[in-house]
Amino acid sequence: MASSSSSTVALSVFLLHLIIFLGSTSIVVFADFYNEFDITWGDGRGKILSGDQLTLSLDKSSGSGFESRNEYLFGKIDMQLKLVPGNSAGTVTAYYLSSKGSNWDEIDFEFLGNLSGDPYILHTNVFSQGKGNREQQFYLWFDPTSDFHTYSILWNPQRIIFSVDGTPIREFKNAESIGVPFPKAQPMRIHSSLWNADDWATRGGLVKTDWSQAPFTASYRNFKADACVVSSGKSSCNNGSTTSLSSSGNWLSEELDNTKQERLRWVQKNYMIYNYCSDSKRFPQGFPPECKTP
Repeated sequence: MASSSSSTVALSVFLLHLIIFLGSTSIVVFADFYNEFDITWGDGRGKILSGDQLTLSLDKSSGSGFESRNEYLFGKIDMQLKLVPGNSAGTVTAYYLSSKGSNWDEIDFEFLGNLSGDPYILHTNVFSQGKGNREQQFYLWFDPTSDFHTYSILWNPQRIIFSVDGTPIREFKNAESIGVPFPKAQPMRIHSSLWNADDWATRGGLVKTDWSQAPFTASYRNFKADACVVSSGKSSCNNGSTTSLSSSGNWLSEELDNTKQERLRWVQKNYMIYNYCSDSKRFPQGFPPECKTP
């Protein structure tokens, strides 16, 4: 019995040390909208319904939005969304990471509404040091309004991976070696907003918002972030030193394995509808340098 008791104590001490070690690196945050997010605008149109569910609404007077209380510098972030159903033309549901300032970094999911029966367009973009114009757009292989689906951003020092229900749809690699800035120094908050963009969102602004369908509502649940949280200028991941980040969690050095690379190619072959890296009219002098990386 004494030996068993000693083993139990030793195991408990080991687990405690492991928890302390992990806590000093990346922090895993599960859905608690009350503690993790603030409704930032919308005059009551954004509502936290419970610890694990939130809604944003849009009517003719205003949309609404929220942001995370935490700032992150690298992370693996999941959110489940159910988009505006029915005739959502003219509406945009934006879900993204963004820093502050004129040279901001940003990682975007934007969902462009459409007429009933027509597919949503999932718009993605990456900004680094205030420069974006890196759009890729996709249709989805399911109806994003009938149920919740998981939209994920993996952001580590080597790459940014956008995923839907665990299937990667886009990878943006760190190409600093050829002079392309990469988001790796500015902490970012999670933001989301639902707003009217009928001057451009649906068929270039040809289809306007049908306000008789208002209020438009998007729903959120099951937020999870395994991430480096920045507070008072210090990161929970060893002060943000990229030389020691790999010890903080598998996601900090994660890359696409062969299976996920095949899924990525499947999505891009069958569901990608716009890629800035193949828009020769937009770049007559040659494509941006990151388009040439494998």
